[in-house]
Amino acid sequence: MPTRYIGDGYWEIVSRQMSIVTRSEQQRFKDAKIAVIGCGGIGGETIEMLARMGVGSLAVVDEDAFDMSNLNRQTLASMADLGIEKSIVAKDKVRLINPYVNITSYSEHVDETNIDKIIGDADIVIDALDNVLTRVILSRKAKEKGIPFIHGAIHGTLGQVTVFLPDGERSYEEMFNLPSKGKELNNDTIEALRNVTSGVPPVIGPTPNLVACLQAMEAFKIITGTGKITAAPEILTFDLLDFSSFSIEEI
Repeated sequence: MPTRYIGDGYWEIVSRQMSIVTRSEQQRFKDAKIAVIGCGGIGGETIEMLARMGVGSLAVVDEDAFDMSNLNRQTLASMADLGIEKSIVAKDKVRLINPYVNITSYSEHVDETNIDKIIGDADIVIDALDNVLTRVILSRKAKEKGIPFIHGAIHGTLGQVTVFLPDGERSYEEMFNLPSKGKELNNDTIEALRNVTSGVPPVIGPTPNLVACLQAMEAFKIITGTGKITAAPEILTFDLLDFSSFSIEEI
């Protein structure tokens, strides 16, 4: 470990990545606030990675509690956490990993009435959701606030990640040609979006966790200004049953 970091807890935690970014770039990440919407398979690992990478502030939200079916993939879950709200477990885990992170947790359903409060003054919002309707609400609010929206989704062994920049050429709804595109979120539109997501999708542990790590890295690149962002209409897709499937395409 470089001796210049010894004695400063935060900088000791991130010292191994300090040959990848400059101190001023890492300081930007230390000053950043990121909202992660969902604390399950994708969200839990995203939250943990951001804490380990030294993000300054987190806002996390999830209305659910852990159950046995979460244990195959949700890295925040353990037998000791069953029945406990995911957002509370996330907050406690972050404090154990990196006590220098300022974290606020919300155990509530995300909708148009509370999304402003949850995102607050975040610099980035990360989609760790499992339904299209809430993604639409989230993506619209991010665009309204002028902040990047980092999208990630899974199905079985399939995963995808992209970043919707506030001044990007395509929105989330446009890129995936959703029935809400260009429309108000009235009862008919909301019902149409609910019909896009149906049933409980299959999932195996590595898929959401890989998506989460990729999302955390996209956030790191955006905040620090290092590397190339995978920005819409480009999208990174993969199938873990075929490693040759990893690719970045335009939709």
